[in-house]
Amino acid sequence: MKALNFAAAEPSHRGLTIGLFAAFVVITVGITVWSSRKSKRALDFYDGGRAFSGLQNGIAISGDYMSAASFLGIAGMIALSGYDGFLYSIGFLVAWLVALLLVAELLRNSGRYTMADVLALRLRQRPIRAAAGVSTIVVSIFYLVAQMVGAGSLVSLLLGVSGDGAKIWVIVAVGALMIFYVTVGGMKGTTWVQIVKAVLLMVGAAVMTVMVLAKFNFNIGDLLSAAASQSGKGDAFLQPGLKYGATDAWSKIDLISLGIALVLGTAGLPHVLVRFYTVPDSKTVRKSVNWAIAIIGVFYLMTLAIGFGAAALVGTKAIKTADPSGNTAAPTLAETLGGGAGTGGGAAMLAFIASVAFATILAVVAGLTLASSSSVAHDLYANVFRRGPVEDTQVAERKEVRVAKVSAFFIGAIAIGVSIYARELNVAFLVAVAFAIAASANLPAILLTLFWKRFTTFGAKCGIYAGLIAAVGLVLLSPVCWGGTSSGRPAVALTAAQATKCGVAKDSKQVGNATALFSCTVKAPFPLENPGVVSIPIGFLAAIAGSLVRRNKREEESHADLEVRALTGVGAE
Repeated sequence: MKALNFAAAEPSHRGLTIGLFAAFVVITVGITVWSSRKSKRALDFYDGGRAFSGLQNGIAISGDYMSAASFLGIAGMIALSGYDGFLYSIGFLVAWLVALLLVAELLRNSGRYTMADVLALRLRQRPIRAAAGVSTIVVSIFYLVAQMVGAGSLVSLLLGVSGDGAKIWVIVAVGALMIFYVTVGGMKGTTWVQIVKAVLLMVGAAVMTVMVLAKFNFNIGDLLSAAASQSGKGDAFLQPGLKYGATDAWSKIDLISLGIALVLGTAGLPHVLVRFYTVPDSKTVRKSVNWAIAIIGVFYLMTLAIGFGAAALVGTKAIKTADPSGNTAAPTLAETLGGGAGTGGGAAMLAFIASVAFATILAVVAGLTLASSSSVAHDLYANVFRRGPVEDTQVAERKEVRVAKVSAFFIGAIAIGVSIYARELNVAFLVAVAFAIAASANLPAILLTLFWKRFTTFGAKCGIYAGLIAAVGLVLLSPVCWGGTSSGRPAVALTAAQATKCGVAKDSKQVGNATALFSCTVKAPFPLENPGVVSIPIGFLAAIAGSLVRRNKREEESHADLEVRALTGVGAE
């Protein structure tokens, strides 16, 4: 999710924007309170009582997955980079085939509440749950900060508030809503919020898609031709190479790295994995994922029309002027489709799309907070930190739920604090890094536990911690943190002498950007912005090497029991 930077709503139409925001908050709060009355047990809090149908869970999965980065970021990338921007959509969509074929059904049969439940079936409880819990929290925090910073910028600008104090209060308010959804509604409340959000997002995207196509008499060829013409790049806009591979080989490798992270990371994202436990059986899991693939597939097809429509009707130059990262493409297109800036129709469309984006952020952060707080309570508290004799099951479950709610508060507070600190930064890389961490740390442990007989606890710990450290460490050594196109370093004015010294042209793109000067003097030790191409193999190799170095016959023998349960569902809760 990139920091947003588009003009605030006109004062005369601000009441409409505030009204739409307020209406959504009231509806979702009502849903949360209603669902809380039906959540009486730990099972209800963690997995919604496993009472959701395949269609309901499929819509909720899509709502959990289609973040504001998908809606705003991908549309913007297509509007600015044409064909290369569409490659993001491909990665996000193909990822679900990996989840469906390798993970979804097997996890539902093998686990109960969290990813660590599957690992602990054949590996040692305490060390493996500790490792899985740490990984879950790290991935969730990265994703949470990205969404909340985007929310702060979005709401502040749409409501016309300014100043650091106002942005901080907006971030705090979003965090408070997130904590409320989780602690009051649990999985049931969060799921229904995600369902509402997914429906709103699909309706918003569909309305914009139809309006864009209508402008070109539903002739896609005319739409693409107009987009290429208005992009300033001509036919190159519709061909590969505009964004990736245009400068050097590293940009091509970066594309491969990003693609690997997106395709493999989905199957390791904690807030996605917990959704597989909210249905009654493995057959319903398959239906859920099939529905999710269909919904997500249609959505990403619509981002094509929205992205190319923004390029054709708004123009790439105007989009870049409003926000060089392109995140304003969808809201600006909505305003244009409604009649343009200053019109009632334009304000209504802008407010509606902004409200949909806000709804998207709230649903995603609620799902992330629930996944991480569940891991703290169920994995760390119940199975790592708690000592002494086994308590009555119902008493123990009530304590777990209390711990989950308290941990949701603290995780939310941490995310709020980090988001406040990072509110002026460009945090686009956080979403891709979350995918890379999930693919580097979580996915090797999941796949090797399910499919490799010789996998051991030591190998799992090596894989999770090595993948986690490699992914985060390489980001800290990348151009993202050392200076580069995606750096979040604050801008300062470059003099003509500084620009000349660095070999940087004195134009609006470089002068005034401290990154230009910094990247001329200090080269990032790691040249890629996304670490996936390196950190993911590290995670797998460390897990395999650790298992080969320290074998465990009991754990090898227990693989047969796990395999039977994963494939048949016998013994599943």
